[in-house]
Amino acid sequence: MPVVGDLRVLVRLRDFRNLLAVRLLSQAADGVYQVALATYVVFSPEKQTSPTAIASAMAVLLLPYSVIGPFAGVLLDRWRRRQVFLYGNLLRAFLACVTGLLIAVHVPDWLFYASALSVTAVNRFVLAGLAASLPHVVEPGQLVTANALSPTAGTLAATAGGALAFLLRLLVGGSNALVVLLGAVLYLAAALVSLRLAIGLLGPDRHLGPDRPSVTEGVVLTVRGMAQGLRHLAERREAAQALTAMTVMRFCYGALTVMLLMLCRYAWSATESEGLALLGLAVGVSGAGFFAAAVVTPWLVGRLGTRGWIVACCAGAAVLVPSLGLFFTPGPILAAAFILGLATQGAKISTDTVVQSRIDDTFRGRVFSVYDVLFNVAFVGAAAVAALMLPPDGTSATLILGVATLYGVTAIVLGRQGRRFT
Repeated sequence: MPVVGDLRVLVRLRDFRNLLAVRLLSQAADGVYQVALATYVVFSPEKQTSPTAIASAMAVLLLPYSVIGPFAGVLLDRWRRRQVFLYGNLLRAFLACVTGLLIAVHVPDWLFYASALSVTAVNRFVLAGLAASLPHVVEPGQLVTANALSPTAGTLAATAGGALAFLLRLLVGGSNALVVLLGAVLYLAAALVSLRLAIGLLGPDRHLGPDRPSVTEGVVLTVRGMAQGLRHLAERREAAQALTAMTVMRFCYGALTVMLLMLCRYAWSATESEGLALLGLAVGVSGAGFFAAAVVTPWLVGRLGTRGWIVACCAGAAVLVPSLGLFFTPGPILAAAFILGLATQGAKISTDTVVQSRIDDTFRGRVFSVYDVLFNVAFVGAAAVAALMLPPDGTSATLILGVATLYGVTAIVLGRQGRRFT
């Protein structure tokens, strides 16, 4: 297959391999950390979880980054991105240790959330920086394949990290604090691997010098820079359309995630450990869908175009989500998890490629930060909507049909615009 040949070319590139290693370790640590937080918030025996509680936790952990995201983008376009990976991961390793200590001593929830908030705040810089750096280590013609391999491999690494967290939690008798410390070790490893990349390799292309702006200057630069970035995005119609479609898909994915959490917690299991095992299985099946997307997306983009493949992902989800989800039993919904993993990751690979190829490098960090903000707002908004619609056991035909309608409308609207973005 041509895809296999393209992948062989990429893995021979030393700088691409090093950047990929930073991503894999960083996102594996994210997977470990997120599972520790999820099990502490949702599956702790002493906690009575509801859709509203899940939505509140997501809001506390994600919404503030809708404010941080634009600032991250402006600074990513001024700071050496290699240094962001080094110091960002070192900081996350330290903060994860703090979170583990807070879990161990059973502090009030607000203090736990504040610590978790600090770790995931740094994620905004690291993840946006990884996306903005990719064009510096591959040729333009290799971007589709690189986007199929790199972000998807990162997602699979996060899935593997989550699985490792599940296993460790089982072995150590449900200790979330030790699981968080494992995440800290992986963050530290990511920081050390980033030292293998040259400081100036990853851009930005126009570096503004070693002096960092003051707080006031940073605020002014952020507002001005985001206005410029949004104008630049508005002039790139294809990138704006792809981001809009991806935001709708993220909203749908968020609503279904909350439903799955409630089904695993209450409808399908009698104990917290059984529910956690089912959730782990669902995460693994979804990860298999991500892997399948990495394999088939370059081939299908070559035949359908980036727009055509995103339309196909939306249309497939619109048909198959209600066909499988309305059974509200583990087997069909696990099949739906695979399909959603494939569709969501396939659309994301295409969207990443469109944004990277249509946005100038001097604006790329800002636009990817906007991308990240849209992801967070859509996911939290979906959680809030799901909290209003879901019964205590998580079974809601209305939610599934509503999500399917959103997928279908997105496919129709995007399909009318043409076949290809690039």
